[in-house]
Amino acid sequence: MIVIPVYQGVDVLDVTGPFEMFRWANLEVQLVAEVPGLITCNGGIVLEAATSFANAAQAEVLWTPGGHPKDLVRLMGAEGQAYRDFLVRQSREARYVASVCEGALLLAAAGLLDGFTVTTHWAFVKALLTRFPNVKVADGHPRFWLDGNRLTGGGISSGLDEALELIRMLQGEGVARRVQQVTQYYPEPPVSSAIPNSLDDPLAPFEAGAVQIP
Repeated sequence: MIVIPVYQGVDVLDVTGPFEMFRWANLEVQLVAEVPGLITCNGGIVLEAATSFANAAQAEVLWTPGGHPKDLVRLMGAEGQAYRDFLVRQSREARYVASVCEGALLLAAAGLLDGFTVTTHWAFVKALLTRFPNVKVADGHPRFWLDGNRLTGGGISSGLDEALELIRMLQGEGVARRVQQVTQYYPEPPVSSAIPNSLDDPLAPFEAGAVQIP
């Protein structure tokens, strides 16, 4: 079982891209939320999480998605205690604890990345290192990174690569290749660019007046 804890403002591709990969591998996925119901993603698309945290299955894989900076700040502060507590509870028996994009900040805020090397969206590396000095960031902005049982992904679309790697680890190379084929995941983008150096902190504008975690 792959459990994905979603929230208002979650990044849609962090959830739906990996979900598409997982379903072709016949992996069961459960979307859960603190309060079950409709979840408006960053950008406006609406998902439904029918299961509450209280009724969630125990995850073999806990998959933590990123989201809008203002919602990350909310979940990293006092208002997000229930979300962080859920991450901690699930992590105790999960085979893998995973994040994609800025979801790494949520795992870090729950204390689940201390001592681990991770990756995240390039624009949030500074935010992660500044707030969580016990977390290390892998050099070179890898699409995904595995350290122990912590599997973390880079920005947004990286979740597709990360999901394939998870499938490979859980079910083997052959299944991962079949999923790649059926989803025709052979990316050849029509443009080429380089990841920029980011000096800004995307969370800072939303933190004024927010209650910070200790």
